[in-house]
Amino acid sequence: MPKKTTQYSRRRFLKSAVSAAGAAVVAPTIIPGSAMGLNGAVPPSERIVVGGIGIGRRGGYDLGCFLQQNDVQFVAVADIKQKRRGEVKKIVDDHHGNENCDTYRDFREVLDRTDIDAVLIATGPNWHATAAMTAAKAGKDMYCEKPVTKNISQSLILADTMRRTSRVFQAGTQRRNLPHFAFACELARTGKLGKLTKVYAHPAGMQAMMSGWLVPEEQPDKDVVDWDMYLGPAAWRPFNKKLLDGFNFEKGGGFVGAFRGGGVLEWGSHCVDLCQWAVDDCLPPVEYNARKDGELMARYENGTQLIFREKGWIPLGSCPVRFEGETGWVEAGDSGKMVLSSPELLAGREVEEIGGYPATFHVRDFLDCVKTRRQPKGNAQAACNAHIACHAANIALLLDRQVKFDNATNTFTDDAAANRLRSEALREPWRL
Repeated sequence: MPKKTTQYSRRRFLKSAVSAAGAAVVAPTIIPGSAMGLNGAVPPSERIVVGGIGIGRRGGYDLGCFLQQNDVQFVAVADIKQKRRGEVKKIVDDHHGNENCDTYRDFREVLDRTDIDAVLIATGPNWHATAAMTAAKAGKDMYCEKPVTKNISQSLILADTMRRTSRVFQAGTQRRNLPHFAFACELARTGKLGKLTKVYAHPAGMQAMMSGWLVPEEQPDKDVVDWDMYLGPAAWRPFNKKLLDGFNFEKGGGFVGAFRGGGVLEWGSHCVDLCQWAVDDCLPPVEYNARKDGELMARYENGTQLIFREKGWIPLGSCPVRFEGETGWVEAGDSGKMVLSSPELLAGREVEEIGGYPATFHVRDFLDCVKTRRQPKGNAQAACNAHIACHAANIALLLDRQVKFDNATNTFTDDAAANRLRSEALREPWRL
């Protein structure tokens, strides 16, 4: 482990100053209005001190959402790429008007800082679960980009870790904080559509392949790109710069294991997550069938069907979902619009249309929960259930046959091949 960094936070400074004032005469000090919360500034005692872990393309967008919040003080970033460390530091320092954003190659040095309250985890999917659980054990709350896990076993351990440590965990499933998706799920959950019969998700690609190696290339200097840290818990493989390029669907999007969790998971962790919300965040489906005619049908314990649909979808933008009940249905997508089987389902309510799936509201929900200690919309248990559904669907795709999942034991029933795909060996020293 890296050497622990001693930090002196604003909160500790203010507390010690008060104690000192009671013991001795303190010289008059000019205190800026920002320190007192004047002129619209947030006082230090109310600020949330945030560090970043792996701030790439998606993480850069998330960082912007955090910096929009007046009560956020971003102070550090860890990234395996030297170039990205410098880019993030400049963005943060320019925003705060100082040069105080520290940079690290090893994310554990960020977690060792006692002044940091929460972290933004926006690495590649290979690191999400491991970094999140390490952060929880270090006493940090976290906003973690999705997919948050690579397999069923990680999903279960992640949810259990957040329960045991009482940390605030927000998966980057930002559609849970957009009004039209929230209203569509409310209609399904509250019986306004009648007994729910089918929920449709569109994962935008349903393929599952076992991962392999790319052609080896010359490995850069560790200070420029820390390849060993990039691999982290994944099995060792030779350096190839294509593996550093984020969402490389051609080479990595459909992999089961390695750096991602399979073809269904990327968009499925959004649209299947919405389906899980529509069924009141119940336990995942218990049966997953082989793909047929571009669809994979899964079934919940109560008989409701979850249908993964690959093509031929409704024209409401990306990530569309459809919820069908015995008396009505609703569809929603990233355009911000809904289509309803009857205008009466609105019951006189106006639902704001916010297109483009912004994360600002989701980040605000997370920050509010850091302060109140309540569970955010994309909490670890909700993410666990949605991810298990995606992982199990990937396994059915890979095996090309039906699999049955037992939520009591979290195993596949009488299926050794499927159970072997529930987890993967982790490279030392990255134990969960």
